[in-house]
Amino acid sequence: MSTRPTANESSSCSELVYSEVCLATQQPAALREAAALSQREEAELGLAKDGTAQKTPAAPTNSAASDLLHVLLHRAPSGLTMVLLLLPLVAALQVRVTRGNQGGAVCRMGYFPCGNLTTCLPRAFHCDGVKDCENGADEENCGDNTGWANIFESVHGKPLQLDDPQECCLFLYPEKCDCKETELECVDIGLTSVPQVSSNVTLLSLKNNKIRVLPEEAFIRYKDLKKLFLQNNCLRIVSHRAFVGLHQLQRLYLSNNCITHLKPGVFSHLHELQWLILDENPIMAISHELFTGLKNVFFLSMINNSLETLPAKMCSQMPMINWMDFEGNHIKSLSNSTFITCGELTVLFLRGNEITSLAEKTFSSLRNLAELDLSSNHITELPRSTFNDLKLLQKLNLASNPLHLHVNQFDSLHQLQSLDLQRLVISSIKTRMFLPMRNLSHIYFKNFRYCSYAPHVRVCTPLTDGISTFENLLGNVVLRVFVWVIACITCFGNLFVIGMRSFIRSENKMHTLSIKILCCSDCLMGVYLFFIGVFDVKYRGQYKKYALLWMESLQCRGIGFLAMLSTEVSVLLLTYLTLEKYLVIVFPFSNIRPGKRQTIIILVSIWIIGFIIAIIPFWNEDFFGNYYGKNGVCFPLYADQTEEDGGHGYSLGIFLGVNLLAFIIIVFSYVSMFCSIQKTALQTADVSSHLHSDVAVANRFFFIVFSDAICWIPVFLLKILSLFRVEIPGTVTSWIVIFILPINSALNPILYTLTTSFFKEKLKQLLHRHRRRSVFRSERKSLSTSFVWTEDPLVQPTTFRLGFLNKKTLGESAIKSV
Repeated sequence: MSTRPTANESSSCSELVYSEVCLATQQPAALREAAALSQREEAELGLAKDGTAQKTPAAPTNSAASDLLHVLLHRAPSGLTMVLLLLPLVAALQVRVTRGNQGGAVCRMGYFPCGNLTTCLPRAFHCDGVKDCENGADEENCGDNTGWANIFESVHGKPLQLDDPQECCLFLYPEKCDCKETELECVDIGLTSVPQVSSNVTLLSLKNNKIRVLPEEAFIRYKDLKKLFLQNNCLRIVSHRAFVGLHQLQRLYLSNNCITHLKPGVFSHLHELQWLILDENPIMAISHELFTGLKNVFFLSMINNSLETLPAKMCSQMPMINWMDFEGNHIKSLSNSTFITCGELTVLFLRGNEITSLAEKTFSSLRNLAELDLSSNHITELPRSTFNDLKLLQKLNLASNPLHLHVNQFDSLHQLQSLDLQRLVISSIKTRMFLPMRNLSHIYFKNFRYCSYAPHVRVCTPLTDGISTFENLLGNVVLRVFVWVIACITCFGNLFVIGMRSFIRSENKMHTLSIKILCCSDCLMGVYLFFIGVFDVKYRGQYKKYALLWMESLQCRGIGFLAMLSTEVSVLLLTYLTLEKYLVIVFPFSNIRPGKRQTIIILVSIWIIGFIIAIIPFWNEDFFGNYYGKNGVCFPLYADQTEEDGGHGYSLGIFLGVNLLAFIIIVFSYVSMFCSIQKTALQTADVSSHLHSDVAVANRFFFIVFSDAICWIPVFLLKILSLFRVEIPGTVTSWIVIFILPINSALNPILYTLTTSFFKEKLKQLLHRHRRRSVFRSERKSLSTSFVWTEDPLVQPTTFRLGFLNKKTLGESAIKSV
């Protein structure tokens, strides 16, 4: 992110040492470098002490070579020799940059080149702490340094380290002030007016005093003054001629005061002023005449004022203006003529205003603009040609706007390197939207899934949605393991129950049929989890490359459909089984129980309703969007309610409508059943036996309700929080889909079959029969067969006879003829 001055500059540094070194310890990096510029130029280039030299404003540059050449050509004649000596180096650098841009590898989607080498690596390898490229290019440009900070450094270089300040050179100043060389710090000493000090003062800090009024000619004696700090004085009145005589002033800080109005021309004598800081003042209106005389100012900051509009021809009196910051005002609109005279403007901040609309040609004159911040406004739509003339724009921030983006909104931004779209809902997002920005290296989205639409961008934020990462469909190792565990438990448990219910005969065949159908629907959830595990293995290590294709694929939609069908059929079946049991227990003598035909009709209807609920989102994709493809696991939980499309409303209706109502019915029914059983038990004589029975029933009912609660209450809370726009971490969603939702499917076989008294009794009978058969078989086996040869002279000389040797007779054999 670009750096810029804060509202309360130089609050911790001694104003006495307000040389460039002192300023460098307080300001952000880009401004520290600018602060050292004047002394750097004097030291390196031998500029005259009268400060008559003027600087050329910074303009965006396209390569390191042109930056270097630009700096050298704008130095004094003594630097021309350096230009001649360095021309071969510049040429070589230009060739290298050109080759790096044109002759490097052309990488496929989701990969980036290793600088000017022909090697391509997956985007996940960028800035991962391991040098995967031979030249280490994958660990470069890890921070987003595009925009003003980068340009400022390329033009002005690094700040010069100065020697320690010398002794005070002022002979007149208040005794409570601190003096070093020609710089004076009079901070928080209760001053009510500008003090009398020596005329050779070059820096005067009067911060945190009680100066309410700046009268005419208040500083007329200080012709050498270059920096003036008047923050936190609650200044109310600034005379029209207050700054007369300050012909050498370069920095003027008036922030954190009570100024409501400034008269036009109040700065007309400040011909050398470079920085004008007016932050934190209740100024409500300005005109372009206010800045008359500011021919050298290149930085204007009016953060957190009360401006409601900006005047036409804003920069007409500031031809060298490079940076303007109007963050935190109340600006509502911008016209075509606002910036028409701001051709040299490089950075424009309009963050945190109330802008609702922009004229089509608002920025058409800003051909040198490198950074534009329109975040945190109320912009709903930008004209398609808004950015057409911003050919050199490197950084654009549109975050936190209720903005609808056109597909071709960014077509002309070929030099853009950083695009911030955080907290921006892009309902019509397309890959085509970002393809023209071939130099884009950093992009910031609200949702992780948006990153799949910009696979050519090296750094995309956020890095995960809590479910998937750039490498894997299931980013968490625990999820990767347990998706298989839960899938196996769900599938095999339900298949076991289906088999056992089919093998064991039951008197209530319709109830058995209902349980088997419930197991079938629960088994579909296990199948869904198996498919998620399979595709996670398939895309392991390269998910980002296939993310968009996967989420829009028929396979993803198909398994999402299975999961939704399983969920809704299970919910409806559990509700039906609960109501059936409720009628039997609470109304034992009624005749409203469903018969065989009614039961079959109800079961078929439940499957039809579940199928319709799951299939409806396929009918109108324009309304529902990609209902099942909002995340890598293809389940339409829609925890993020900020995306206003039909799918969110439909998901809300299903989970907080159908499922919540079913849950309430189940809880109410089981509570009523328990109360009814307890009431009946109290009317009987054998209290102790019925007490034991009540405890068993209570435990069974509790676990049934508890399993439903741990499955559905987190989902209901998630949906309710999303209604109130609460930001929910994606990790929560992943655990709910993989762990929480399948709980019912995994536990239903246990709760509705394996723990029932009927099943236990039948199982005991089967085991008893098996044991009896084992004993009988063992007895049969204890009789060994023997072949005995005997000679019967009455039949044949030799006869073959089969005999059975009974071991219980201790060797006595019974011979039977065959």
